[in-house]
Amino acid sequence: MTLRRIPVIPTVLVLLAAGVMVSLGFWQLDRLRQKEALLHLYSQNVQLSSDASLPFDAAARQRVWFRHTTFECIAGGDTQPMAGHNRQGDTGWAQWGQCKTADGMAVEVNLGWTQNPAPLHYAGGSVGGVIAPDGPKGARVVADQPLAGLQPSAAPDPNAIPNNHLSYAVQWFLFALTALVIYALALRKRLADGTGGG
Repeated sequence: MTLRRIPVIPTVLVLLAAGVMVSLGFWQLDRLRQKEALLHLYSQNVQLSSDASLPFDAAARQRVWFRHTTFECIAGGDTQPMAGHNRQGDTGWAQWGQCKTADGMAVEVNLGWTQNPAPLHYAGGSVGGVIAPDGPKGARVVADQPLAGLQPSAAPDPNAIPNNHLSYAVQWFLFALTALVIYALALRKRLADGTGGG
């Protein structure tokens, strides 16, 4: 019988692999809904004029990205220049300073923009600005008022956050379909040749 000539183990492995790919596709669709909800929140945050506190917890802080905040920068030192843009979209160097809040949370502050990559000294003090998506060292804020001699850096934009989960989901579904089609064609050829085994 034809069914008895279908290789069991390869068939099970292919079906399991396809099932995992389909599961990953649905997981990406779930991530898409979550990301869309966050992007909607961020678009509302941009419109709010009231200040938000900087939560110590990273997950809680994500909810206040793109809101305005004010805090005391208890630190000082030399800035770390990183590639960035000013409010006109020009490319140059954003001067980032390392701050700590009163409760000891580390905050990177974009203190302004320049075309000169040389580090600058800053003394800390009161900082008002927009909460940006977290960087590798934690919380980030783009200051409203730059250091003397600097221009304001571009404000963080929620539209710059990628939302590729739909394309990732489609890719996983296509991978699963491709695996099944390729295996079905190979199995068909195997059975046609009469070489199928148990």
